[in-house]
Amino acid sequence: MENLGGTCALVAKDFESDQAIKWCPGCGDYVIIKAVQKALADLGLSKEETVFVAGIGCSSRFPYYMDTYGFHTIHGRGAAVATGVKIANPKLSVWLASGDGDSMAIGGNHFIHSIRRNVDMNVILFNNEIYGLTKGQYSPTSKRGIVTKSSPHGTIEDPFSPGELALGSGSNFFARVPDSNIKLLTEVFVASEKHRGLSLVEVLQNCVIFNDKVHEHITSKETRDDNQLILQHGEAMIFGKEKNKGLVLDGLSLKVVTIGENGVSESDILVHDATTENKTLHIMLASMKGPDFPIAMGVIRNVAAPTYDNSLHEQIKSQAGKFSSLDEMFMSGNVFEVK
Repeated sequence: MENLGGTCALVAKDFESDQAIKWCPGCGDYVIIKAVQKALADLGLSKEETVFVAGIGCSSRFPYYMDTYGFHTIHGRGAAVATGVKIANPKLSVWLASGDGDSMAIGGNHFIHSIRRNVDMNVILFNNEIYGLTKGQYSPTSKRGIVTKSSPHGTIEDPFSPGELALGSGSNFFARVPDSNIKLLTEVFVASEKHRGLSLVEVLQNCVIFNDKVHEHITSKETRDDNQLILQHGEAMIFGKEKNKGLVLDGLSLKVVTIGENGVSESDILVHDATTENKTLHIMLASMKGPDFPIAMGVIRNVAAPTYDNSLHEQIKSQAGKFSSLDEMFMSGNVFEVK
């Protein structure tokens, strides 16, 4: 695997801090952090060139548990701070750990604009469809009708779809992974870091206390093969326990078909192209919901585009040396005199 760090040869355990992890037993966050540590080691990154930023929430304890640089910020402002870190030192590998409430409620503005700007950082969105740290209120991704401490009669709101929101904001890298698949998590985190630009990884994460088994229909051993479509660039979109189901286009919509029935062969199944600039199919994949469709997992979109931080520094370089003094700069262009 490509060594982005160049000189270090660390293993996953080297990225563990000396802090006792205080997530609830059985929380999906344990799997996520292990996958991140493994990905950093696989990438050959060093501790000194890696920064973890977080806002507020259970997931936002992440910086304490990583033996790297870290910044625990305030609610919803992690993306803004992570942007500042990347601009100040573009050589750093910057990661943002954020929950569905932190990113998509109070931090929604920063979330969409960091995507729009394409800042070169990795955003891990822990989506458990609930506010866990504040003890079980519904979040922007909670399903309509869910009964929580802040919706005792059921919510009357439709949830955000993180993938649709991200792609609508101009995301060039979007992936989705369940917290139950550490191998796929690690592969996706490696891909997200290799991507130049903002990489958003939505992790379907389980909160065992306040929203237990919210993703069970997708992740359980009994149903996951039929309810997950694990995408691989350049490969046919085939899923199912028997590997005999697939996706085709039916007019302007996706359709699930069974290979071998009604004349359908494997050659009829759509082949995944994560790198096409046209995001129509990527949005359709990100939008799929059960029970009629499987949930798309893996890297859905991975498209190269100019990054905000690189463009900013190129702009600074282009303007350097144009003025011999601050006075000359201040008196250039459209100025007026106050008498």
